[in-house]
Amino acid sequence: MEILKVENLCKTYGKGETKVNALDHVSFSINKGEFVAIVGASGSGKSTLLHLIGGVDRPTSRKSIY
Repeated sequence: MEILKVENLCKTYGKGETKVNALDHVSFSINKGEFVAIVGASGSGKSTLLHLIGGVDRPTSRKSIY
């Protein structure tokens, strides 16, 4: 049973030459009972992902988060 599903999540900061794609079409799901870790280098989008999932920030585009 899925408890979280993210499809094609995108977040872009800036415009033109300063444009940065923090998240580029991220998709995943988490099932009940699973343990998940979000790991990556500094600046790879970990906090951005958590802020979007938690509703603190809004995505640039997405298919769905539910």
